[in-house]
Amino acid sequence: METPTLFICLYFICLSVFGLSTAADTCSSGQSMKDGESLVSSDQSFELGFFSPGNSKNRYIGIWYKISPGRVVWVANRENPLTDSHGVLAFGHDGDLVLFNQSNSVIWSSNFSRVLKNPVAQLLDTGNLVLRENYSLNSDEYSWQSFDHPSDTQLPGMKLGWDLKIGLERHLTSWKSMDDPSPGDYIYRLNIQGLPQFELISLGSGKKYRTGTWDGIQFSAVPMVLHALTKLVFFNGDDEKFFSYEAIKSEYSASIFTLNHSGIIQFYTASKRSNAWNLAYSPNDPCDSYSTCGANGICRSSRASICNCLKGFVPKSPEEWNPLNWSGGCTRRIPINCPKEDGFLKLAKVKIPDLLEFWLNESMSLEECQAECLKNCSCTAYANSDVSGGGSGCILWFGNLIDIKEYEEDNYGQTLHIRLPISELDVHHNSFKKKGMVIGIMMSAIAAFSVSAMVYCHRIRNCRIKSKGRKIKEEDADLPLFDLATMVNATDGFSENNLIGAGGFGPVYKGNLSTGQEVAVKRLSRNSGQGLEEFKNETILIAKLQHRNLVGLLGCCMEREEKILVYEYMQNKSLDYFIFDHERCLLLDWEKRFDIIIGIARGLLYLHHDSKLQVIHRDLKASNILLDDSLKPRISDFGLARIFSGDEKEVKTRRIIGTYGYMSPEYAFEGKFSVKSDIFSFGVLLLEIVSGKRNRGFCHPSHQHNLLGHAWLLWSANRATELTDGCLYDLVEPQVQRCIHIGLLCVQKFANDRPAMCSIVPMLGNESASLPRPKQPGFFMERSSMDSSAILTHEELHSINAVSMTSLDGR
Repeated sequence: METPTLFICLYFICLSVFGLSTAADTCSSGQSMKDGESLVSSDQSFELGFFSPGNSKNRYIGIWYKISPGRVVWVANRENPLTDSHGVLAFGHDGDLVLFNQSNSVIWSSNFSRVLKNPVAQLLDTGNLVLRENYSLNSDEYSWQSFDHPSDTQLPGMKLGWDLKIGLERHLTSWKSMDDPSPGDYIYRLNIQGLPQFELISLGSGKKYRTGTWDGIQFSAVPMVLHALTKLVFFNGDDEKFFSYEAIKSEYSASIFTLNHSGIIQFYTASKRSNAWNLAYSPNDPCDSYSTCGANGICRSSRASICNCLKGFVPKSPEEWNPLNWSGGCTRRIPINCPKEDGFLKLAKVKIPDLLEFWLNESMSLEECQAECLKNCSCTAYANSDVSGGGSGCILWFGNLIDIKEYEEDNYGQTLHIRLPISELDVHHNSFKKKGMVIGIMMSAIAAFSVSAMVYCHRIRNCRIKSKGRKIKEEDADLPLFDLATMVNATDGFSENNLIGAGGFGPVYKGNLSTGQEVAVKRLSRNSGQGLEEFKNETILIAKLQHRNLVGLLGCCMEREEKILVYEYMQNKSLDYFIFDHERCLLLDWEKRFDIIIGIARGLLYLHHDSKLQVIHRDLKASNILLDDSLKPRISDFGLARIFSGDEKEVKTRRIIGTYGYMSPEYAFEGKFSVKSDIFSFGVLLLEIVSGKRNRGFCHPSHQHNLLGHAWLLWSANRATELTDGCLYDLVEPQVQRCIHIGLLCVQKFANDRPAMCSIVPMLGNESASLPRPKQPGFFMERSSMDSSAILTHEELHSINAVSMTSLDGR
């Protein structure tokens, strides 16, 4: 774009007369902005001006958050930097926004075709720089806007995708490096071929990541944390297809999606309390990498070996196969029998394969889709294209199936139907047909015998478990007794796919009863340190305890060698799943955490004071606090609990069972436990909820104390709120300080100094009540350097940390 000499002269005359006020959010015709001046949005959120990134001496026009100048969200002259500080931003003769260098050459221009007679540029509160006629200043009609030309960052309200009417694509492009905003090697874009899906593309090596297709409700790989922090919007019209988002958490002053120079998508938030940015989400699951397990492989991040071939497939080159490198992928063990009849393997909760060779019909039913696949010998799989409203539409895949990931969470992913020979679906099918009626009759006889045996076992199941005269009676437990066959069916044969956790008692599975009710099935492991005593304790004890903050026990199974407990299913898993994870912690804001603290306290108050039985839990910890669908807490796992009789205050045991980090000093060292032992555990739990840190394994660079000692040091220095989890942005500081204070009262070294639950609950609820000064916490001592660097192992998270003690003579 050439600028006439006369115009340039007039322009610099105007420049000297009409300087730009740095407080303004607009720049009108006749005004300009030189290096050192800026536009600031009316709400003081964003600033437009000249900057140099990192160690670079080049100058660029950019937009950044005013609270955080280093967080640049848009750059105008990415490909053509200024080499000095003599750049000027002004209007061209046709109304374009133009950046001039010292020699009056055009470095960058908004470059739109429409001529503006009286142009004005405005920096909006959204961070969008817009250009329009002066008379339309209050309208939403823009001749040009920076939101149509993203750099490496998506802001709330910015669209990523396609305007098909004008052929405009909006996508993110990474910086070349931290010091160089020129276009880098990575692009994050919406692919609208077939079903829309976002893809992260490396210009040198192709796809690195994809979200999965739009299924009518969501992109399958969008995590729960983003749904909690933002309102995600996807518009899939004929003229426009785009994705945008709005922040829904008022405590966040800023939030961004960004594609960094290394090709990593990240979502950041900043709080009103500070200018610090918190990484709320970034794809870090190894299964998020594109085609991790190769062709016809499936990736499951919950397993030790994350890659497996799909059922009916084997490694393509067995002699070269490497369990750490699945790039070779898998191939069919037996070719498809086409045109003979084939079947389909149903695979639920998966990110469906990439749309490489496919066919789409958005009006077919699923039954029609299956029939269509069977007609074509090249069809390898099918699925609904839209899962909303019960499902509709049809996608067929041809050739290899690439980039399949299985999800643990419910309501994620889609159901994929993979074509296989009948022999791969039922290995006994052919043998049954060949051996005919004789085998059929024999199998029927065996089945009849099995049914009779099960009926017999059902009748004697209450007499099967005897151990030195101890017996669990149905009338004692007052619980339904499930038979083993029901448990096997509910858990799909105790399938690993249904495994949702493990503890000292054994593995826990998600199950579905024939009534449709979801349950959690806890199965005693043969090598567990717990056994009949703990099983009996839990069945009899929990059945007699009823409180909204205690987990509900629905029944048990005692058949053959099996000991199984059936609980209410808690959709949101346990408290530790959230507070100790740097992404999921954002889902528990302070209000929710305080509600959880109150709920746990009320549950303990019931156990200690309000129930007919005074119960000491003895294993209160974050993993034993389950969260229901409303994130309300339920205390669980009563296998180690003990009932105190009317006049009992303290009991001594020679066998210490519990979880180190939550044990009180008198229990860990002397084997003495009481209600005050639970109070200590509650105090540890309270401080963990506030801080988001584990007590056991806590490490601080300036001292060797555990979390309790760290909290004590901060409280003593009147800096208690520094203990607070960095995920929390909506703090009620007096409430937080009160919780830390109460936590320290609960973890005092001597049991008699700790308050009772009947005092703690009012303390938490009454902000005006005065609190006593806490004394030094238990275990307040410097650890050795070896201990301080120890890493908490998987086993230490379970409840079988047992120590045998020998009583001294005279005791």
